[in-house]
Amino acid sequence: MSDTEKAAALLEAAGETFADESGIRLDDKPAPLYRLLVLAVLLSSRVQASLGTSACRELVEAGFGTPERMRGADRREVVDALDRARYTRMDEQTADALQEGAGLVVERWSGDLRRMRAAADGDAEALAGFLTAMPRLGPVGADVFTREVQRVWPEFRPHLDAKALEGAAAVGLPGDAATLACLVEGDDLARFSAALVRANRDGDVVAQVSS
Repeated sequence: MSDTEKAAALLEAAGETFADESGIRLDDKPAPLYRLLVLAVLLSSRVQASLGTSACRELVEAGFGTPERMRGADRREVVDALDRARYTRMDEQTADALQEGAGLVVERWSGDLRRMRAAADGDAEALAGFLTAMPRLGPVGADVFTREVQRVWPEFRPHLDAKALEGAAAVGLPGDAATLACLVEGDDLARFSAALVRANRDGDVVAQVSS
């Protein structure tokens, strides 16, 4: 199997983005971009990805899918939403961080992360700096956000971070981001990076691609 065929098989087996798994219809609009930021915060902690995506979905369904609604929410209701999704590890601290972060989004970016995009001006390091200014959003969360947002912010392509490169090694693909990026269409890079991350975590994905 060629590398291109292997990349196609990986997209088929595991090419759902984490935003899609969370129910986020990602677009270059304020609400879905904010929901992706929430997901990045949730996935910054050492939890299973499925817990983070479930918690994000629950928060949105509870009505906290915009920074204004999150900032103004009753703290107990945010904690309860996290608990319903079984995101119980540090649920109160996470709720506080999400509400504080929502305030920062409103105050610094006028509730619209497209302003963050403009300020970063295609510089991934600058974007990471803005992201990690959010409470409880570290380098891991910044990578999550950037991997996913490259779907609608193409100036940050290709973003294939260390976790994606580890997944590439697991399925026998090249370990160089630029080489990997040439294996799929640009619009598929977010899906490809998510698939690579899953390959790093899930032996079943590796088996499907290697068979």
